[in-house]
Amino acid sequence: MGIYEPIRGHDDAEEQENKIKRGVKPSSVQDEDDVEMAVCGRSGIAILNAGGGGGLNKIEEEVPKQKQQQKQQRLVSLDVFRGITVGLMIIVDDAGGVLPALNHSPWNGLTLADFVMPFFLFIVGISLALTYKRLSCRITATRKAILRALKLLMLGLFLQGGFLHGLKDLTYGVDIEHMRWMGILQRIAIAYLLAALCEIWLKGDDDVYLGSSLLRKYQFQWALALMLTTLYLSLLYGLYVPDWEYQIPTEISSSTPKLFSVKCGVHGDTGPACNAVGMIDRKILGIQHLYKRAIYARTPQCSINSPDYGPLPSDAPTWCQAPFDPEGLLSSVMATLTCLVGLHYGHIIVHYKDHRDRILHWMVTSSCLVVFGLALDFCGMHFNKVLYTLSYMCFTAGAAGILFAGIYILVDVCRYRRPTAVMEWMGMHALIIFIFAACNVLPIVLQGFYWRMPQNNILRLIGIGA
Repeated sequence: MGIYEPIRGHDDAEEQENKIKRGVKPSSVQDEDDVEMAVCGRSGIAILNAGGGGGLNKIEEEVPKQKQQQKQQRLVSLDVFRGITVGLMIIVDDAGGVLPALNHSPWNGLTLADFVMPFFLFIVGISLALTYKRLSCRITATRKAILRALKLLMLGLFLQGGFLHGLKDLTYGVDIEHMRWMGILQRIAIAYLLAALCEIWLKGDDDVYLGSSLLRKYQFQWALALMLTTLYLSLLYGLYVPDWEYQIPTEISSSTPKLFSVKCGVHGDTGPACNAVGMIDRKILGIQHLYKRAIYARTPQCSINSPDYGPLPSDAPTWCQAPFDPEGLLSSVMATLTCLVGLHYGHIIVHYKDHRDRILHWMVTSSCLVVFGLALDFCGMHFNKVLYTLSYMCFTAGAAGILFAGIYILVDVCRYRRPTAVMEWMGMHALIIFIFAACNVLPIVLQGFYWRMPQNNILRLIGIGA
């Protein structure tokens, strides 16, 4: 298959010693911009420090070499995978309403759109394994990881918390009482922080020779993954869900909001109305801070146009118009496991130097995850993206592993770079693309500036608008 080629910014111990001898100071943590999250793939250039006489000339000689070496050593397949995921997200957002097969499943089931979030989280895990391969100061790394997670949380609140209300009225401002707390970037921030802390603090000093030694080195990370799985399953199937109520505003502002009562009183229900995931969000976040356009409003019980949104049937249940957050707290616990699975795939890159060994370990792990996920779905724990069930986590993480292995063979082993150049570019600028495309920033900019009348906006000026 080919021999190992080192990944950018992840030198072996001998190379670190050679850097020190040359007067190059090794960084305690990898470049800050190496990997902040799944949707941010651009990385910085390492800073070289020279010591002794003639240091300036040494910098001038080594910086071009270092830049060229970084360009050659970059794990291109990870950028391509990130770009493919961003492209899939754009396709789903634009064509999901036209083709139901591309849109998210209304409840149980799996569609193409339901792979986007797990793929992002999987990429986060791989990136973290490379970023934190070697650390000299865990406290510094922890502080930087926390700051990056906070940046993502704040960006997520700005983009999905209610500041951009819509494209039709173009009103701005945030009603704190109804602001949405969770979202895509918030979930990625949570998973990123937990996985980063795992990689910083929960790994041993053992050398890796065989598969058993790899498991032994990261045994505490696997123990945490088992604890998170147990916590999720215990709460999902063990919590008692009582009856609950919610209000929706009427068309007339002076009228009293309509009050709906939902009957539950059950344990372990995984339906739209009485699951523990929604109950925890209602209790902790507050029902007024959840996503208003619940995905289960597209189910046959709630829409005559199912699997699309539509008018309510005459016999629609009372929970159809209730808020529900698809990126809730309990489901984010299980989503973190996808990030930890990606972390394991990154460990394989770090510790196995041969392409054949890497691909073999990836395919064995991916196959086991896919089979286990299918078995759980067959036994009654159905694929459900909104609840982020264990079967859904296993199957989508396994699919991500298989796809990544295929891209790795194509791009990093066989060197087919030209067919994937566009995806590589999208992967390196994924955060900007996410902000402009998925969060409607670009349409708002194009329609938000006009001359005298809203119809005289930039779109009409360039001949696109009516």
